Amino acid sequence: MGVVVSDMERSLDFYKNILGMKETGGFDINSDFGKRSGLSNGLPFQVKILKLEDSPQANQFKLVSFGKKRASIPEHIQDDTGVQYITIFVNSVTPFLNRIRENNIELLGETPIKLGDNRNFLLIRDPDGIFVELIGND
Repeated sequence: MGVVVSDMERSLDFYKNILGMKETGGFDINSDFGKRSGLSNGLPFQVKILKLEDSPQANQFKLVSFGKKRASIPEHIQDDTGVQYITIFVNSVTPFLNRIRENNIELLGETPIKLGDNRNFLLIRDPDGIFVELIGND
């Protein structure tokens, strides 16, 4: 999954220090490849690769920034089309909840909400307003 963010450093800080992802690499897209591939209209850009764990089997999460702010930040997921949220399943929500609170990140709705006996649902937003669901045990 690739996400275009407005501020690479701010987003890296969020995904690494709040969500606990690890930066596992990155690469540059030059202007020629950007244009020929259809990824950009010839703008070069850098891609940062993150994973929840540093293993070959882990899914990659890519961040790209062109320094452009999002036009508007939706209040709820029904307010816009396209990718509105990501879901991350974790073993325990406790360390995430601690980092969220330590960094004064707003928990949305009435979260955390219990899902069954011992699973919890948390909802927050990344720095560009993308909803992030965290689901895991106590």
